Amino acid sequence: MSKADAGAPQPLGKADAGKPFDPSRAVVSSRGPLAGRRGPKLQLRHGEGDRSRLTSVQGLVALSLDALSSVAYGPEAIALVLVTAGVSKVRLTLPVTLVIAGLLAVLVVSYRQVIAVHPDGGGSYAVAKDDLGPRVGMLAAAALVVDYVLTVAVSLAAGAAALASAFPSLLPYLLETTLAVLFVLTAVNLYGIADSARFLMLPTVLFVVTILGIVVVGLVRGQATATVGAAVAPHAPEALGVMLILKAFSSGCSALTGVEAIANGVPMFREPRVARAQRTELMLGALLALMLIGIALLIRRDDVVPREGVTILAQLTVGAFGTGWLFQAASIVVAIALTLAANSSFGGLPVLLSLLARDHRLPHVFTLRGERPVHRYGVLAVAAAAALLLIAVDARTHRLLPLFAIGVFTGFTISQTGLVLHWTRLRTPGWAGKALLNGTGAVLTAVATAVLLITKFDEGAWVVVIVMPLLILLFTRIRHYYDRIGRELRIGEIPPEHPRPAATRRLVLVPLNELGATTGGVLSTALGLGEEAIAVTVSSDDDRTRTLRERWDRWNPGVRLEILASPQEAKVRPIVDYVRRVAAHDDRAVVVLIPTVGSSRPRYRFLYDQWSLLLAEALREHVPGVLVCMLPVRITP
Repeated sequence: MSKADAGAPQPLGKADAGKPFDPSRAVVSSRGPLAGRRGPKLQLRHGEGDRSRLTSVQGLVALSLDALSSVAYGPEAIALVLVTAGVSKVRLTLPVTLVIAGLLAVLVVSYRQVIAVHPDGGGSYAVAKDDLGPRVGMLAAAALVVDYVLTVAVSLAAGAAALASAFPSLLPYLLETTLAVLFVLTAVNLYGIADSARFLMLPTVLFVVTILGIVVVGLVRGQATATVGAAVAPHAPEALGVMLILKAFSSGCSALTGVEAIANGVPMFREPRVARAQRTELMLGALLALMLIGIALLIRRDDVVPREGVTILAQLTVGAFGTGWLFQAASIVVAIALTLAANSSFGGLPVLLSLLARDHRLPHVFTLRGERPVHRYGVLAVAAAAALLLIAVDARTHRLLPLFAIGVFTGFTISQTGLVLHWTRLRTPGWAGKALLNGTGAVLTAVATAVLLITKFDEGAWVVVIVMPLLILLFTRIRHYYDRIGRELRIGEIPPEHPRPAATRRLVLVPLNELGATTGGVLSTALGLGEEAIAVTVSSDDDRTRTLRERWDRWNPGVRLEILASPQEAKVRPIVDYVRRVAAHDDRAVVVLIPTVGSSRPRYRFLYDQWSLLLAEALREHVPGVLVCMLPVRITP
């Protein structure tokens, strides 16, 4: 799902005076393991270019898998709460699901309105920024960050549980399975894959057909389903009451995750974009409600309860298809769908991080894209956060759901509240009914959030209470830092002191390790940068010093060689001290040109001496007035 869309870079002008520097507006030409390479795609927006846009059906396939796959863990979250009041109370999963389906209808209608009001995408973050102000916008952004990371963790954990239900030998290795899949997803997204309805068409259709097949065949066959797994999972007894029902409702609301994805991806649709996106949102709501209610009907009719080592969906699959190959095939389809649902965050969160970086609320490195284009630093951030979370909860889905729902419903509540203020301010025809609908949705989602915080606080929900304010504090502090730097450097203003740059006389110092085939080219580059060049090397041995001097004089390149003695065999400190002395006594600008040798093949790069990098860092730290330049020298092996 794509919850935020980064805008295209704009040229600096008078309106940018005093603002922090935005690196996305600069032309960058670099290639590394993360940065990518400059190319024509660097300036493309998400979803632009020659890529065909989506129809309503394609949009349902491309943007709804996150929401549809939540049926694999949403009903089970309800049952896990109700079973604490007794096995017979699990039958209440159906009425609770019907209430959730009602809330789903409210959200679908509401997000159809979001699509109309914000056709450029952005979801709750765009609504919060426009209608509730930057502070609430940061809260929405923090909620979305939590939502995205938990989408990865929950989907992978649920997918591993689905596989373990069909293949019990995997049960002791849930964490290892999720981390392995996470590694593959990260590698694929670092390489770069385009959003494609064709790519998601087959697994999405298979997943929907599988779930509907389980429901239809299960209802027709009428077979008991609790035939796999160990005994009923142990639980602490709890009296059935209003609070327990609210707790089951709020836990089951995790099935509503991803409903906002279509509202965030409106720019990806064909014209008329708004109408197509609204139609897709309606199709998603109807299909999701049908699957949720169908699963809840089977749970009620067959008295299915949570069991050790197997999911409720797996029990329903056994009831429909038996324990043969169809059961295993269905489990694999569910696991693949959940994995692809996790992959949606690798497309959405990096874009959101890029948008926050453009707003100067995160480091500007998150705006960098590769040639495909891929926000690779954002992808790495998603992977690192999800891996830490999975390790912390040992890849157990039920430990993640309380955290998941809080982030999701915070975003829901913000978007509903923002729309209420939007209709109240504009007072367009029918505004009162729209405001009432959005207000009802805001109240319902706020209640769900509050109940989750209260009932799940000691089960892990306290983490979200800490993380979201910390994220907001991080956004605020980074923005204040960039604002302060912008004022100090007067970014965007015409330089007041020197209207025109003046030519500068330069002395170029070239640190060398040894003479070789590349030395001549390096010195030629140095002479092109300044009026004089001096080669500098370090020697700790008199014989080496004498040999090096003889070879240099015999070669006679027309450049002076300074050999610095270093009895302690230090290679960095003597050059730093020499550069400091030269800079202090020479009236010219001093440039240090450091050649760095590296392989064109990444697997060999760690074999090369990192002396040049250490020297460059030491010079920047201890001789700040000197310009340090790196001259890459690539070799074939």
